[in-house]
Amino acid sequence: MANVTRSRPLSPHLQVYKPIPTMVMSIVHRITGAALYFGTVLVAFWLIAAASGEASFEWASWLFGSLIGRLVLFGYTWALMHHMLGGLRHFMWDMGRGYEKHFNTKLAIVTPIVSVALTVLIWIVGYLVR
Repeated sequence: MANVTRSRPLSPHLQVYKPIPTMVMSIVHRITGAALYFGTVLVAFWLIAAASGEASFEWASWLFGSLIGRLVLFGYTWALMHHMLGGLRHFMWDMGRGYEKHFNTKLAIVTPIVSVALTVLIWIVGYLVR
């Protein structure tokens, strides 16, 4: 019995495959989903601070307004935009569209570009409305 399992090939893994844009975007989609899961703690923290009184809210505002806080919020915004675009891509596939290799590759290449552009646009509008 031991010889049978030894002669079987190992399952393929990421080191075996050449990274292609759709594979990389799939991995990034999963990573941004996890980041959004943990980043939602920031939203809950902000809501709890707002409900806890002026002093708590001022402290949360100071934290989110610091350089590190803004970088974290910028990353959270980007993760949200990137994950949304990846979700729209998956929704399109669920409807049976966009399976063509060249279109799918172009869409995977455009996704990070558009997600960064949307993130910057959101932050510009946020600062202008401020």
